[in-house]
Parts: sequence; structure tokens; C-alpha cells
Amino acid sequence: MGKVSDEVFKLVSPIAENFGLEVIEVLYEKKYDGMNLTVVIDKDGGVTIDDCEKLHRAIDGPLDELDPIDTAYILNVSSPGIDRPLKTERDYRRNLNKKITVKLYQPLDGEKLYTGVLVGYDDETFTLQANNKQIIFNKKDTAKVEPVIEF
Repeated sequence: MGKVSDEVFKLVSPIAENFGLEVIEVLYEKKYDGMNLTVVIDKDGGVTIDDCEKLHRAIDGPLDELDPIDTAYILNVSSPGIDRPLKTERDYRRNLNKKITVKLYQPLDGEKLYTGVLVGYDDETFTLQANNKQIIFNKKDTAKVEPVIEF
């Protein structure tokens, strides 16, 4: 995270908590329509459009006062989306006993891609039930951990 993202995260997190929301991440990136500042929020039960609008209105003024960005930007408040990679403790908790896909930087037993059910996790590792065995992964060794979306 850059300086802008860190400052904005610190500013908006307590405001979001007042609404029962958690700020997952703050992204500051160039897109086709210029610079975008995106605040990604979540809450138990999922985020509604109403939550996004409420927080957007609540942080607009404080952001102008903080003025962390010296150019024009577009402010977005959004939910993580159902296919968002697992990053936080809350992501792991929400996906416990559900199917996930794990992509590794380096092969483990000749494989870089695993799919199975998330059966446990802690700060450093998580456990996958796959092919009738349990595999423990170090979070730092994973390139991406994503929920498997089945309809």
C-alpha cells in the first residue's frame, strides 16, 4: 500500500466502524477515467448499495479536509465481491468449510494449483481437505487463495 492508501485507510476505518462496516482495503490506482480511490468494505451478512452510499457520503468531507491527494480523483466505495481472494482473517472465517482454490508460487508435490475444502486456519497457515487428505499451506507461500463459486 502506498502513502495515500495508508492515510485514507486510517481516516475512513473508524468512520466505517460506526456504521458496523469493516474497511478491507483502500486502492489508489489509475484507470481509464483518471485516478480512482476505492474503499472496499465488508460486514457480516454482506454489504448493500445503501451501506456503500452511506459511507461515501460520510467520508467525502473528511477526505477533502485530509486532502491526501493533490490531483482530481474519483471516489468509489464498494463491496469485496463474492470471488474476492482470501486475505483477511474474516475472509478465512467466511470461507471455512467451503471449497477454495489455492495457487502457489512454488510447486508443492509437483503441483501449483489445489482445490479443496478449507477446514482450518490460523495467522500463518490454513488447512485444505483435498483428495482424501489434509494439506497445510503457509499463507506466505500462496500466490492466490480464492473461493470456488458454484451455481
